[in-house]
Amino acid sequence: MADDLFRALADPTRRTILDELAEKSGQTLFEICSRLTMKHHLGLSRQAVSQHLALLEAAGLVETRREGRYKFHDLNTAPLRRITERWPLPDTPGPEESTP
Repeated sequence: MADDLFRALADPTRRTILDELAEKSGQTLFEICSRLTMKHHLGLSRQAVSQHLALLEAAGLVETRREGRYKFHDLNTAPLRRITERWPLPDTPGPEESTP
């Protein structure tokens, strides 16, 4: 699971897609392609974006739902939380507690 997550996050285009879904969840493939083109000047084909979304979905970072003939994509941050919980930081005193 962690390997898929890190592989998905390694690509800057996929991170941009996640940024767009964080800004506006529930987008269709057309909406995502449009935002990538207009905001980020990425000239990707629908097929390329679809492949990126499939990899993000396999990693658990994107969930899809169908409503009629439309497929909506939503960001899922649960896998990221599992990673941060895997390596918790040790309890350290805060700045106000560490007076010499």
